[in-house]
Amino acid sequence: MTNKGSLQAGNNLDPWYHHYAERAAGLKASEVRALFAVASRPEVVSLAGGMPFVAALPHDLVTNAMSKVMSEQGATALQYGSGQGIPALREQILDVMALEGIRANADDVVVTTGSQHALELVSKLFLNPGDVVLSEGPSYVTAMVIFRSYQADVDHVPMDEDGMIPEALREHIARLKAGGRTIKFLYTIPSFHNPAGVTLSWARRLEILEICRSNNILVLEDNPYGLLYFDRPAPDAMRSIEREGVVYLGTFSKTLAPGFRVGWALAPHAIREKLVLANEAAVLSPSSFSQLVISEYLSTADWKGQINTFRDVYHERKNAMLAALQEYLPELTWTNPNGGFYVWVTLPDRLDSKGMLPRAVKELVAYTPGTAFFADGAGRQNMRLSFCYPTPENIRVGIRRLATVIRGELDLLDTFAGTGSLAPAPDSERFAAGAPNIS
Repeated sequence: MTNKGSLQAGNNLDPWYHHYAERAAGLKASEVRALFAVASRPEVVSLAGGMPFVAALPHDLVTNAMSKVMSEQGATALQYGSGQGIPALREQILDVMALEGIRANADDVVVTTGSQHALELVSKLFLNPGDVVLSEGPSYVTAMVIFRSYQADVDHVPMDEDGMIPEALREHIARLKAGGRTIKFLYTIPSFHNPAGVTLSWARRLEILEICRSNNILVLEDNPYGLLYFDRPAPDAMRSIEREGVVYLGTFSKTLAPGFRVGWALAPHAIREKLVLANEAAVLSPSSFSQLVISEYLSTADWKGQINTFRDVYHERKNAMLAALQEYLPELTWTNPNGGFYVWVTLPDRLDSKGMLPRAVKELVAYTPGTAFFADGAGRQNMRLSFCYPTPENIRVGIRRLATVIRGELDLLDTFAGTGSLAPAPDSERFAAGAPNIS
C-alpha cells in the first residue's frame, strides 16, 4: 500500500524530494558530462570533452610499474593508507612543482583523489551559504558545480588575451564589499585556461596577488595544464612567489593518466591540517595502489620526456584545429593557446551555441556551449573546442561539419530576417563585458 503522506512530502518522481538538504539543489548535471553519452558514439567527432590522449603513453611504462608495485609492495598497495598521502610520492610531487618555480615542503602536500577532489575539500572548508567566489569569466564548469553545491555565488571577473583583468578585479571586490558580501577566495586557472586557452601574464600574476593580499582574499590556483606548453613555458606558478596566500592544486590526470585519480593540494600549514582532516572524513585515504604506481613510474620512467611527447601531440592537434578553423570558418574569432587542451570560439552575435547543439549532434559533431562555463547563463555566443583527443584528421572533419551547422543556422536566421535571433543573448552575457574580446 502506498504511503500517501510520504508522496505528499516529495514530488511525482522523487518521494524524498523535500528531505534533501538545501545544498543538494546546487548539484546539477554539467553540460560537459551530459554530452559524453552522445559524443562517445563512434560516428560523432567530439570536440567537447577534455580527455587526455592516453594512447600516447606507452603501456609498458604503466604495466611495469604496476607489476613491480604488486610484487614488492603488494600488501601495502592493497591496504588503507595515510589521509595525507604516501610520503615518497609527496616528495616526488615537489620535483614536479619545481618545474614551475615552486619551492615547498612535502609536509604541506596533501594527496587527493584527483585535483577536483582537492577543490571540493577546499570549498567544504571555506564556503558558507551566501559567500562569494571570484573567478574568471568563463571558468571551469565543474568548479562552479562545486561552489553552487555549497550555496556560494560565483562572481565572474572579465578576461582578455592576457588573462584576468586586474582593474576589473579591483572593481568587483569594491562592489561586493560595498554590498556587504563576504568574498572567500579567488579561483583561477592561470596557465592555459579552461575553457579560454589564455595564460595570465607574469605582470598580472604579481598584480592580482597584491590585490588579493591587500584585501585578505585567499587565492586558489588550479593548475592542471601548466606543464603542457607548446612553444614556451607559462610563467612560474603564483604559488612560487606567495606561500601563505595561495592554495595550489595539481594533478597527474593530464601529464600521466586520469584513471589513476591522483591529484594534490599544496597549502599553508594551518589549511593543510584541515585538508587532511577533511580528506579523511571524505575518503579515509586516497588510493595506496594508485599512489605507489605513480611513485614507481616517477622513479623509473623518463616522465619529463613523456610530458614532452604529450606536448608534441597536443601542439600538432592545436595547429590542426586552428588551420581548419581558418579554412572553414574564417569569419569567426578564436583564441590561440600556447598550451593545454582548448580553443575558445566567438560566434556571430545572432547565434546561440547552446540552442545550436542539437543541430550539431545531428551533423555528427559535438562541442561544449559557452553557457557551461558561466554561473549566470552567459556565454551563448561562445563555444569551447577541445583538440586533445581527436586525431588531426578527425579535427578537420569535425570543424568542416561544424561549419555546415553554423552556416545552416545563419541561413535559417536570414530566411526569417526581421524576427531576430532564435535565442538572443543579452549584452550582459558577453565573454568579457566592457573588456576587449578574446580573438
